[in-house]
Amino acid sequence: MPIYQLTADLLFPNPDWANPEGILAVGGDLRVERLLLAYRRGIFPWYGPGTPILWWSPPQRCIMEPTRFHVSRSLWRLLRQARFTVTFDQAFAQVIHACAETRFAQRQQTWLTPEMIDAYCALHAAGFAHSAEAWQEGHLVGGIYGVSLGRAFFGESMFKRASNASKVAFATLAQRLAEWQFTLIDCQITNPHLLRLGAYEIARAEFRRRLAEALAFPTRRGQWS
Repeated sequence: MPIYQLTADLLFPNPDWANPEGILAVGGDLRVERLLLAYRRGIFPWYGPGTPILWWSPPQRCIMEPTRFHVSRSLWRLLRQARFTVTFDQAFAQVIHACAETRFAQRQQTWLTPEMIDAYCALHAAGFAHSAEAWQEGHLVGGIYGVSLGRAFFGESMFKRASNASKVAFATLAQRLAEWQFTLIDCQITNPHLLRLGAYEIARAEFRRRLAEALAFPTRRGQWS
């Protein structure tokens, strides 16, 4: 199947037209309006340094329901012990930079290029991107960030500088999303860690159906607390 070349127009091809790997389109830009359109269509950007912007719509999607986040006994003890203080939207830029730095330090390929970081900081300033931060003795030791539309949260990346800090931030975020009646956390690509936390895979058509249901509700825009 062809990979579509985007222009300056705010348009995406049908997400079902992605190639078998899940690549739908190439090019375009990372302005707020295009990113919001992409997420509403179930499309996300993912590419490496020095390469064109790639837009993805995988045939299988990893998702989680906030009410079904798996809290293990060890995680439950951590939450009860309150070793970490968790906040929302208090250090978005620090969280996204830490996600990029952690992957670089681990010699893993990062999609968090300077352009991507700037784009998600712009989404945060516009009230659509949010972070959950884990603090220990006043130091940022873990966090997660993503995009919120309707009752869907699109998780992008997380990091930890202390054992289990990112897991505590994620669990606290999932609890908050459940309280707000969010129905969907998009985890994008499956990995064993997410599966242990309660994520599972669904087909693209089912993901798009669930996303449409979640988008029928107003977006909780602006600063989270």
